[in-house]
Amino acid sequence: MEWNGCTGAYSPPNLGVMLHICIPTYNEGPTVGVLLWRIRKVFQEYSREYEVIVYDDGSTDGTAATLEPYCKVLPLTILHGTQREGFGHALNALSEDVSRRTKYPRRDAMVVMQADFTDQPEALPELLKRFEGGADIVATERDRGGMPTPVRRLATFGPWMVRPFVAAKDIPDPFASFKLYRISLLRDYFKSAGDVPLVTSEGWAASLEMFLKLKPFARKTEQVPVSPRYDLRPRESRVRPFADAMGLYRAGRASHGWRKETTS
Repeated sequence: MEWNGCTGAYSPPNLGVMLHICIPTYNEGPTVGVLLWRIRKVFQEYSREYEVIVYDDGSTDGTAATLEPYCKVLPLTILHGTQREGFGHALNALSEDVSRRTKYPRRDAMVVMQADFTDQPEALPELLKRFEGGADIVATERDRGGMPTPVRRLATFGPWMVRPFVAAKDIPDPFASFKLYRISLLRDYFKSAGDVPLVTSEGWAASLEMFLKLKPFARKTEQVPVSPRYDLRPRESRVRPFADAMGLYRAGRASHGWRKETTS
């Protein structure tokens, strides 16, 4: 992995919480730049200290060139993968980077967002309000209206695949990647897990695995309803209902075993 750090001219006020907005990216050149601009606009109106960290997972469509100008106007760090290794690898890289860089893990937070316009940055203030109110994890519960057919199918059958391992009361939508985590949860996981990676899965299963492994360290978990905008995404969904459903089952089973080991 190559590192390219750049901080723009924007100087956020020192208001306490530092929000690290983490965006895994693969061939999202048409959307990622506009997404960064929308994030900037949100925090111009809702003053909080923040930085954006983008992991470019070996994109081949000019994503890197699209990102570069935003270094001049945003507190932005770009992590470059030399080849595509998947969403799970990107989550690991971002989590490890954020855990290392924060000075105040109990105070600061990490948000995971998609780069394709599905996750709306205008929801960030509500996630932050819940965090500042004491939540260690703030998950999103997606409105299913407008979901593409593959996504809707996986959202329907996915819960059945993880039912033996995940209590429905834990969170209504554990598969959504758009989540906020207190960074101390990452530190606690890395301290307890040794060499076990935080994420070993891909796709929705990677988001589920991250949630299940960090939740035992959280004292309070909340959820916020959101309305994803699949209609704004210029590409087809990358969801593969059958393969991703099996990935959910494996992630649920593996995380359940890990949790039993850590609590026994």
